[in-house]
Amino acid sequence: MNPSLILPCESPCTIAAVDSSARDLDGFLASVERRALRIAEIATRDRDEALDIVQDSMIQLARRYAHKDAAEWTPLFYRILNNKVLDWQRRGTVRRRVLFWQDDRDDDQPNIAESVADAAQPQALDRLQQGEAMAKLEQALRELPARQREAFTLRIWEGLSVEDTAKAMRCSDGSVKTHLFRALATLREQLEDVWN
Repeated sequence: MNPSLILPCESPCTIAAVDSSARDLDGFLASVERRALRIAEIATRDRDEALDIVQDSMIQLARRYAHKDAAEWTPLFYRILNNKVLDWQRRGTVRRRVLFWQDDRDDDQPNIAESVADAAQPQALDRLQQGEAMAKLEQALRELPARQREAFTLRIWEGLSVEDTAKAMRCSDGSVKTHLFRALATLREQLEDVWN
């Protein structure tokens, strides 16, 4: 048999490295899944759409960037997520222009505060009040301009650094700080009766 015709097989070390990388990526995706879903839900006001956006974002990260260093995954993932949300919003704008008679009411959306309180629990009133406060925060976030909402969710909720937020938003560090400052000022003004 001709040795040049024998195809080299992967060494056990290479296979172990691939398995380790896949586990690392799975762990990363599991760690951001819940928060990413919350971000997408606030932007879309539709849980099913939000689930699709998060799933598409995770798939895109895995396909295109799994080979990157794990430290780069966070800003890359949130950039992908934000782009998917923006794409969804653009499609909605086009859809509303074409189907201008469609009613955009939010009647079928469940009230978060109603699902939080449980009368059997002694802290039911506290939970209800917290739920109402969170509902007001979510509404206020929906009303923020997209870039301010992005800066707030990435810096405050996700805890990304200014640099990672800037990478995810594709802007300068100074722009992140400006957007965040404006978002916080607006939220403080709108929510002063809730969180004083």
